[in-house]
Amino acid sequence: MHITRLIDRFLREQDLPPTKFGRLAAGDPRLVLDIRMGREIRPEMEVKLRHFMSHYGQHVQTEDRKAI
Repeated sequence: MHITRLIDRFLREQDLPPTKFGRLAAGDPRLVLDIRMGREIRPEMEVKLRHFMSHYGQHVQTEDRKAI
């Protein structure tokens, strides 16, 4: 699946704002908007984003534990 469609589906499923996704996944809150506007990402960044999405549940659980 194309990375843009994959990100959009992930954002809907996780109820995550695009800016938060970009900040957490790549340190760039404009990432998703830029991709939607035609920004091409390098293969390394695509791997990083796919990895983030596949491990997001673990990240959230870790953050929840820190808050307690």
